[in-house]
Amino acid sequence: MRPSPPDLPGARLARALADGARARPSLAPSLARSPTVRAVQESVTQPSSADRVWTVPNALSVLRLGGIALFLWLVLGPEQDEAAFAVLVVSGATDWLDGYLARRLGQYSRLGELLDPLADRLYIFAVVLGLALRHIVPWWVALLLPLRDVLLWGLVPFLRSRGYRALPVHFLGKAATFNLLYAFPLLLLAHGDGVLSMLCRVLGWSFAIWGIGLYWWAGILYALQTRQLVRMMPPQRPTRRPVSSRRGR
Repeated sequence: MRPSPPDLPGARLARALADGARARPSLAPSLARSPTVRAVQESVTQPSSADRVWTVPNALSVLRLGGIALFLWLVLGPEQDEAAFAVLVVSGATDWLDGYLARRLGQYSRLGELLDPLADRLYIFAVVLGLALRHIVPWWVALLLPLRDVLLWGLVPFLRSRGYRALPVHFLGKAATFNLLYAFPLLLLAHGDGVLSMLCRVLGWSFAIWGIGLYWWAGILYALQTRQLVRMMPPQRPTRRPVSSRRGR
């Protein structure tokens, strides 16, 4: 008999919400209509590959993380914008490829679930920081994005009080990341007087404005889902391990 794979965080959350509904039947209709529960149910449809570390998708995510320092050096050091743009293109390709290979090869892992969004956020922060230091984008753009994540970090204690670290990723968050990952490479190529530079400037700022708006909209949605989760689930009591007594010799 094959051992069952370990639970995804979303699966644990779904069972806990179901237990909460059984403990408090009056909340069952609200749970059924909850967008948090629907997001959790969508997140548990994908299988997990236990605690595997050495997978092809994870290797691609590590490669993406290594490109962050290279990008900052190219932008702030020799100011080789074309090479920096190429790094961003490779990063975007590996971002799509690691998800595709994880689905195709069935190489899901908890580490991969952490590395992929971490690489996306670090790339966004690195690009916007580099562009702000080069005076390509104003500093208010560089400050708005980290402030949203400060909001999400403020939700962590409330989630931990219910026994969880994070909510499932929402499609708005994915759409925001998509827009931002397109916006800043275009803005990198936008400084100039040619027609191509003007086109990159228009498209880049269009993606940036939509991306920043969706980024904050997703953050507010996560805050509302956390509030709903806190209302529906009782606080988790810390489990105490029994202390084994040993006889003296």
